[in-house]
Amino acid sequence: MAGAQEPEVMSTKQVRIAALAERFPQRAFTSLAHYIDAQWLKTATLMTRRDGAVGIDGQTADDFVRDFEANIQRLLEDAKSGRYKAPPVRRIHIPKGDGRNTRPIGIPTFEDKVLQRAVVALLEPLYEHDFLDCSYGFRPGRSAHQAVKAVWEGLSSMSGGWVIDLDIKAFFDTIDHQHLRDVLQQRVKDGVVLRLIGKWLKAGVLEAGQWQKGEVGSPQGGVISPLLANIYLHYVLDEWFEKDVKPRLQGRAFQVRFADDAVLAFNTEADACKVLEVLPKRFARYGLTLHPTKTRLVRFRPRPGQRAETFDFLGFTHYWGKSRRGRLIIKRKTAKDRFRRGLKRIALWCRWSRHLPIREQHRLLRRKVQGHYAYYGIRGNIRALQLFLYRVRLVWVKWLRRRSQRAYFSWAKADQLFQLLPLPAARIMQQC
Repeated sequence: MAGAQEPEVMSTKQVRIAALAERFPQRAFTSLAHYIDAQWLKTATLMTRRDGAVGIDGQTADDFVRDFEANIQRLLEDAKSGRYKAPPVRRIHIPKGDGRNTRPIGIPTFEDKVLQRAVVALLEPLYEHDFLDCSYGFRPGRSAHQAVKAVWEGLSSMSGGWVIDLDIKAFFDTIDHQHLRDVLQQRVKDGVVLRLIGKWLKAGVLEAGQWQKGEVGSPQGGVISPLLANIYLHYVLDEWFEKDVKPRLQGRAFQVRFADDAVLAFNTEADACKVLEVLPKRFARYGLTLHPTKTRLVRFRPRPGQRAETFDFLGFTHYWGKSRRGRLIIKRKTAKDRFRRGLKRIALWCRWSRHLPIREQHRLLRRKVQGHYAYYGIRGNIRALQLFLYRVRLVWVKWLRRRSQRAYFSWAKADQLFQLLPLPAARIMQQC
C-alpha cells in the first residue's frame, strides 16, 4: 500500500516543524499545509485504525485502499483546493461507568479519519513545543500512568495538601468554536488548515437519521478532537494557572491534567479556596462550566484524630495509609466505580460467551484479566487486584453453572478447573 520510507519522510518534516516552533515561539505560522502531500496522506492512512467502526458512508479501510493512489490524490486535491466537504459524524452512545448514563461518541468516515490524522501529524510537533509538562493526555510519549505518578510525587513532596478535583461539565460538547478559532490563530494562520478544522467543527452529527448542526463542541471519537481539546485547555487552564495564578499564591501549588481530567493541588487552604472561587469565572469566559457537584475541594492532609479525605483521578482513589514501617504515605487503589465497571463488563462477557468451549473462554478471559492488570497494576494496589481476580472467578463459575440444566458445576469441579486452567495471578505491572 505504501513504501517503508514514507513514515521517515513524515518524521523528517515533523522535526523541521518542531524546530521552527522552538525557534519562533511567538509566531503564528501562515504556511504549514505545503507539508501535506501524497506521501504524507499515505502515512496517515497507515496510522489510521483499519478495524474501526464505519462512518455514515459505510466505507471501510479496504474500500479506501482498493483504489488507493486515486483516492489519495483526490483527497489531497480536495483538501488543498477547499472542495473537501466534511461529512457529519455518525453518533452512537456507549454506557458510562455508572451504568445509568451514556457517553456520545462520534464516528467519522474512514476518509475523514485519514485527513484528520494528517492534520494532527502536522500540528502535533508545533504544539508539543507549547504544551506544558503538567499536560499528559493524548500526547506522544505520555500516558495516564505518568499523570498518576506526577500527582503522587507532587503531593508526597508537599506532605499532602488541598486538592481541587476538577470536573468540566460536558467538555467536548461545549467547546466554543469562536474561542477555539481565536486560540488556534495564535499559532496557526494557514488558511487550508484552519478551513479544514472549521469544516470538521461545523459538520454536525447524524443520529437516528436526524442531522444536527455543529454549533458548539467537538464530537468525541474524531481523530482531531483530543488535540483540539488539549490546545483549548492549554490556553484556558494550563498557561493561565502557570503564568497568572501561581505567581500570586502564598504557598506551593501544581497542576496535573489528562485531557479534560485535572487536579490542582495547593500547600495552603487559603490558596486553594482563592483559586476555587475564580475557576468558574475563568471557565465561563470560554463557554465552559464546572460540574457543580463533582468539582470539589478536598482536604488531603491527615490530622491527629482525623482521617484525610480521598479523591479519584484517572481511575485510582488516592488516600493516606501506613507503610510497612508504620509511616503515613499516599497510596492508590482502584476506584470503586472503575472496579464495578470492569467486573460488570466481564460478567456480561461471561454471560454471552458461556456457549463457547471452556478452553476458548479461558484463553479470552485471561486476556481480559491481564488487560485489567496492565492498567490498574500499580504499586500498592495488589489487594484490589487480588479481589478483582477473586470476583472474576466467582462470575465465571456462576455462568459456567448455567451452561446446562442437567450437569451441576460444583465448587469441587471449579477448583479442578482453576488448577487445570488457572487465571493469571494478580501482579504489579506499572512501577509508578
